[in-house]
Amino acid sequence: MSTHPTPSPRARELLRGAYDMHVHIDPDFVPRIIDDISLAHRCLELGLAGFQMKSHYTATAERARTVNAAVPGVHAIGAIVLNQAVGGINALAVEIAAREGARTVWMPTVHSANEIHEVHSFAPGAPLPVWMKFELELRTAGVAPEPVLVVDADGALLPETRAVFTVAARHQLVLATGHLNRDEIFAVVDGALRAGINDVVVTHPEFPSQNLSLEEQLALAEQGALLERCFTTPFTGKVPWQQVFDGVRHTGVEHNVLSTDLGQVFNPPVEDGLALFADQFLQAGFTEEEVHTMAVKNTRRLAGVKDL
Repeated sequence: MSTHPTPSPRARELLRGAYDMHVHIDPDFVPRIIDDISLAHRCLELGLAGFQMKSHYTATAERARTVNAAVPGVHAIGAIVLNQAVGGINALAVEIAAREGARTVWMPTVHSANEIHEVHSFAPGAPLPVWMKFELELRTAGVAPEPVLVVDADGALLPETRAVFTVAARHQLVLATGHLNRDEIFAVVDGALRAGINDVVVTHPEFPSQNLSLEEQLALAEQGALLERCFTTPFTGKVPWQQVFDGVRHTGVEHNVLSTDLGQVFNPPVEDGLALFADQFLQAGFTEEEVHTMAVKNTRRLAGVKDL
């Protein structure tokens, strides 16, 4: 019997029409708690509009089209993450992914210069991220990828990064910052917005390897970026819940979007994550309208669909 919390009926109803724009599900490089077809069926049952599949190693747009054909009524979305497995900062890979239907391009995550040389310490009891364990396995096997750089030694965006922005702007993809460090995040957000990308997302700004201050988060929001709050970050004890709430209050709900980052076998079901997140915000004193803005209105914006 599961020991995970159960979402309230209030949260379930509030989340109708929402998208989870950050899930890690089967098939993937490690076992996941649910596969893409099964998650589509669960979303259909619960009134969730859809989800975006994130893989640290492969593009997922073709897969999303198969899910959509198999489960009509749910909108599965593909994406690409610019780690070494797709050639790093690779404008061609982004162009192909966009033409296949991808919605989001993430800057490097597991192969970012910020992550690749360091196993970050977390609060006592917080589990090591699944991808970090896998990266250590790859290195033990003799497959050690080089870091994917987005800026030069002076902190200026590389020409390859700007080329990716050009492709993303032409297709109006969402540009997310991945696991970059704070200086890279500011350079990427500024460059992406200047390139004409409408939707720029700062990925889990309070995650230990990003750890942006409240003032830094506010500065990014005022530039026009959305701040993505991921359920797993506080749920797994990597940061306190209050840190997430403080970040949202300081920057304003209109500049924030909720996702789950779920799919790990030890965590709650993926389809429960957004509602569990909503329950936490409601218990913290946020209104239903504020939660709806972050979990439904802004997720639908990033999914590229009209408001309900």
